[in-house]
Amino acid sequence: MEDGGGTASRPSDPRGRGRRVWVIIVLLLCLGGAGAWIAHGRQSKLQQAKPAGTGSGPGAAGQQARPVPVVVTPVRSGDLTVYLTALGSVTPLNTVTVKSRVDGQLMRTHFTEGQLIQTGDLLAEIDPRPFQAQLVQAEGQLARDQANLANARLDLERYRRLAEQAMIARQQLDTQQMVVNQAEAAMKVNDGAIESIKLQLSYCRITSPITGRVGLRLVDPGNVIKASDPGGLVVITQLEPIALIFSVPEDSLQPILRRFRSGTPVPVEAYDREGRRKIATGTLAAIDNQIDTTTGTVRLKGSFNNRDGALYPNQFVNARVLIDVLHDALLAPAEAIQRGPQGPFVYVTKDKVVELRRIQLGPSEGGIVAVKTGVAAGETVVVDGTERVSNGARVEPTTRQAGAKPGPGATGASGDRPAGTGTPGGPGEPSPGAPASGGKKGPAGPRPGA
Repeated sequence: MEDGGGTASRPSDPRGRGRRVWVIIVLLLCLGGAGAWIAHGRQSKLQQAKPAGTGSGPGAAGQQARPVPVVVTPVRSGDLTVYLTALGSVTPLNTVTVKSRVDGQLMRTHFTEGQLIQTGDLLAEIDPRPFQAQLVQAEGQLARDQANLANARLDLERYRRLAEQAMIARQQLDTQQMVVNQAEAAMKVNDGAIESIKLQLSYCRITSPITGRVGLRLVDPGNVIKASDPGGLVVITQLEPIALIFSVPEDSLQPILRRFRSGTPVPVEAYDREGRRKIATGTLAAIDNQIDTTTGTVRLKGSFNNRDGALYPNQFVNARVLIDVLHDALLAPAEAIQRGPQGPFVYVTKDKVVELRRIQLGPSEGGIVAVKTGVAAGETVVVDGTERVSNGARVEPTTRQAGAKPGPGATGASGDRPAGTGTPGGPGEPSPGAPASGGKKGPAGPRPGA
């Protein structure tokens, strides 16, 4: 059959189409069988290679119950000294700027810069010759007035005899008496002038008014100095004893006042800028009479004998004031204290099993914390390895020997001054929820949205 274009169409072959369908079906069956065989073989190999102890049987429980190595230390009972730490500066009790009290040329100095001097030591000399000349003049005037006074007294005696004989008028006798009185007054004026010149002459020798250390020389010999000069010759600072001025919060004032008013000396310790090395020990000398409203603090003054010269004027130091002593308190290392959402806690070990104990903290000092409730004396608490244990976990405890230092991450660095500082009413506690050094934050609560 031909179409309009002259080409003939071939009829389709149904047998060829059916043969292609069967070939596709057979190929799919073969691929499915091969996949099932491979999967079955891998599953068999995994079952053969799986260890006997990795299932959910007793072997798995044995591996999970493996003891965790931890370091523990016993809670002890003892006394804890509570200190209050504040920033302060060393202030000399007396600072004197030595000035000349008369005008003149500075002839020589008798001190070495930085020298320790005593009260009354000669420091400098001013040219005394002008005042010596004035003294000679005043003494000459005094001698002349003494002669005039003697002559006036002789004349007065003559007038008195003549007046008794009524040979002169009474007025002449009274006039001569006034002349004698004027001469006596002139004598007193001359005496005062001489004493003034002698005093100025003594000012030509400048001496030290206090015992202390002299600073750098401000005027060199040969210069003309005046009493009105603002700079002075040298500055002397008293070093023994010396004072320490520091400020404490007004909330901490009452414990200090109670101890200060009890009459017992209140110890004050001075530490270096880093707060590690103790420089000197003194006592609380005075408390300011008012609170600074701008800062909410009150100033305190400590007194130190400073015989070794360890404290220097205007030196920046850390001051520690003893405000309380807790007797028979339960003491635990600060690194054993953990903190969680429900407050502080510790891990207590008993029969190689840890127990989470909620505790109530007291003051802390030097890496040692007073525990009010939650533990008993003699119980051991975990101080290292707390991040690997939980409540009810089995542990392998190792007791820390007495005097052993905590690790680098532990609270309370070793040294002359411990890192911790106690304050009344829960001192030494970090902010709630803050993790303790060397430990984990605490038992995890439910996550938001869980």
